[in-house]
Amino acid sequence: MTLTPPLRRRAQRILVVDDNLDILLITGELLRTRHYDVQTAGSAEAAEEMIQREPPDLILLDVILPGRSGYELCRELKDNPATRLIPVIMITGLSDRGDRVRGLESGADEFLSKPIFPEELFARVKSLLCLKEFTDELENAETVLFSLALGVESRDPYTGNHCARLARYATNLGERLGLGEDSILALKRGGYLHDLGKIVVPDEILKKGMNLTPQEWLIMKQHPVTGESICRPLKSLRLVLPIIRHHHEHMNGSGYPDGLRGEEIPLLARILQVADVYDALRTQRSYKEALSHEQARIEMLQEAHAGLLDLTLVKELFSLLDSDEQAA
Repeated sequence: MTLTPPLRRRAQRILVVDDNLDILLITGELLRTRHYDVQTAGSAEAAEEMIQREPPDLILLDVILPGRSGYELCRELKDNPATRLIPVIMITGLSDRGDRVRGLESGADEFLSKPIFPEELFARVKSLLCLKEFTDELENAETVLFSLALGVESRDPYTGNHCARLARYATNLGERLGLGEDSILALKRGGYLHDLGKIVVPDEILKKGMNLTPQEWLIMKQHPVTGESICRPLKSLRLVLPIIRHHHEHMNGSGYPDGLRGEEIPLLARILQVADVYDALRTQRSYKEALSHEQARIEMLQEAHAGLLDLTLVKELFSLLDSDEQAA
């Protein structure tokens, strides 16, 4: 019997940024004794290129660098969604409290003072790398949920890239309304995850279209609750949960699952709903033809006046689509 050797984990990658060559060499050698994969850079510009090419698991960043300072680089990394979750330990010979406050304001996760003591270095690095591993696991869990959601979408050959279109419409509308970055991200995620609960709906119901029996309709109406339950354990999706649960509510209270009325329905859910309805009207299904942009406008305005959709958001959506020429 042949035993397969276990897969070796990738060594955790640390980028050390300092313009002092001696410090780069000493710090690098110390970290390599703990089997870390260490890379070094002597400036913010060189570090930025390395980060873009191969993001590290942690950055040790000197405050004083030629050109851009460590503060500036740290702030840029933390403002960028692609790099904001990389832990940054700022290394400084400055002891003034104001310097540390400035570092915290730039987004630094930890501080080390020069001269660096090896045991303190190892303890800080180990702690932040453990946190990074946990964050990566959450990101992997999100990836699994998104894959499941796209799997649900693929069960209906008529929907095409519905999730991607919906995410685009919703985020563009959110930006037009001046919503914050967290809300915009929630709308994007909601575009992909809103119908995740349909994973438990049988194909014979999911593909049947409009002519559902009362019992089949009860099953279909549970998908927002199911989707919310699946996503609830991930705190990173807390702003998405109301979108998933309430994107089928109606302004007059006739929607599901909770029969909310008017502004009881969360704004993000109302935004996603009007985007969802627009895309559904513009898409051919097994039981209907696709409507033109103008036909969809008339239909949605009628639904808004009937108390189903948020009239203000419908008007904003079409104003957006008209100005951006997104409609065919």
